This record gives sequence, C-alpha cells and structure tokens, in this order.
Amino acid sequence: MADGNQRLSVGIKGKVSETVNEDKTAISVGSGTLMVYATPALSALMEKTAYTSVIDLLESGTCSVGSRTVLDHIAPTPLGSGVTCETELVDIDRRRLTFSFTVSDGAGEIARGTHERVIVDTEKFLGKAHARL
Repeated sequence: MADGNQRLSVGIKGKVSETVNEDKTAISVGSGTLMVYATPALSALMEKTAYTSVIDLLESGTCSVGSRTVLDHIAPTPLGSGVTCETELVDIDRRRLTFSFTVSDGAGEIARGTHERVIVDTEKFLGKAHARL
C-alpha cells in the first residue's frame, strides 16, 4: 500500500447523531430484555462516526475496518431519545488509527471509550474474507 494517507492527522473529529427507535433497543437486537438503547447499536454508531470522519482522506482502493473497541456504556437511554457520538483521531501508527469517543443523550454522557481501525486494501481484504468460505 502506498503512503497516500498523509492527509490523515491526529485531531480529526467526527460527529453523528441518531434517534433511539425500536430497532435500536436491547430487546430488538437481542442483547437484553429492555426497551433502552442497546450497546450493539451504540457501538455501531461509534464505528460509523469514526470511519466516516476519515473515509474521504484515505487513498483510493483502501478503506478502514474496525479491529478493537473498549467501550464503557455507563447510562441507559430510553426509546425516542436523541444520541450523539463524537470521535477524535488520537493516534496514527502506520495503518492503525486509534480514536477516542463519547456518546451523549439529552441528559449527558452515556458512553466513552477507544476504537481502533486498520487501513486495508479493499480488494485484498475482500479476497481474504472470501477465501474463508
């Protein structure tokens, strides 16, 4: 992979919001029995926020894939609430990108943590995935 990602820099920020609808609740995604924002839905929002913050800065033919997440889900959010995730790129180690993140609802912070993504060659990565069939 060429070093075409020089536009990436520590400090890049992302922000994405969504509403907690029924299909994002713990009971709907199978992660619990309550009608509250599910941790897997929160994790998906965080990944979306991180990858969209850098996707336009990656060289053609590459993308980033999630490789590690440390997530503390510290407060419940009820159905119908708005939630916002904010990420910041805090470290770049060759192809590995590390983000910090927070997620908040109208009452305050509901989650925080770190997320790592790896820049991959799209075709090679898909080839490896298909070879696992």
